[in-house]
Amino acid sequence: MSDCFFVSDLHGRRNRYLSLFERILAERPEVVFLGGDLFPGLEAQQGGDFLAEFFVPGLAEIKAELGESYPRIFLILGNDDSKHHEEDLKRENNLWEYIHNRSVAFGIYKIFGYNYVPPTPFLNKDWERYDISRYVDPGCIPPEEGWHSQSEALNLIEHATIQKDLLDLTGKEDLSRAVFLFHAPPYQTCLDRAALDGKMVDHAPLDVHVGSIAVKEFILAREPWLTLHGHVHESPRLTGKWMDQFGKTISLSAAHDGLELALVRFQLEEPARATRELILSP
Repeated sequence: MSDCFFVSDLHGRRNRYLSLFERILAERPEVVFLGGDLFPGLEAQQGGDFLAEFFVPGLAEIKAELGESYPRIFLILGNDDSKHHEEDLKRENNLWEYIHNRSVAFGIYKIFGYNYVPPTPFLNKDWERYDISRYVDPGCIPPEEGWHSQSEALNLIEHATIQKDLLDLTGKEDLSRAVFLFHAPPYQTCLDRAALDGKMVDHAPLDVHVGSIAVKEFILAREPWLTLHGHVHESPRLTGKWMDQFGKTISLSAAHDGLELALVRFQLEEPARATRELILSP
């Protein structure tokens, strides 16, 4: 059985990472999934290089201690992460595998990664895409109108969608043993519920569900083995659920809006028996 950890939306908070590092050393999982929004926000990044000064040394220390028991670490970025991090994550190393928009083999399973989320009200658009069309919810900013850390052709931004990306990524593959590490949760589920009750923009009520329609339709149509999500921090608190099921697919969220680390543990062969622990650092 393959013991796995899943965390997401740590936002560079060192106490959460230290709790995660402690659990990896103590429990020695075979796989660790990091589901995006890993680094400090753009304003906090002025305080130093989190990746080089903390993230890399922390994982290197774990690898030195665990040796051959060091887990495979699969990671993606999220909408709060800068695209500048991508080149650092892509550099060859023996600490993690950056899997955005690609797949890697793990035994009989295939692991896919995907960073993008539908348009949000936030200005950083490095990892935002139109969902299934160029529609933008009230209060949200179109991807081409926000801020990008790297230049990208306007026509590519305007015509790209999450729906098309997922089709290009998977083609006609059999996904019955596929695991998807998404940042965005599926739309109108217990995993994408935002605290927008009663809020309006220009007299239009805001949708309290902010996940991806394309991700939801993809799961329903293709029935992958397992999908992992984050992004909407408050959803587990508002719905009381961090696990959902769509047909044969189990979907788990590691999002959390408290001070604790939300650690989801599961065995790859039996994801429906996953557990979630909130760990408060001393």
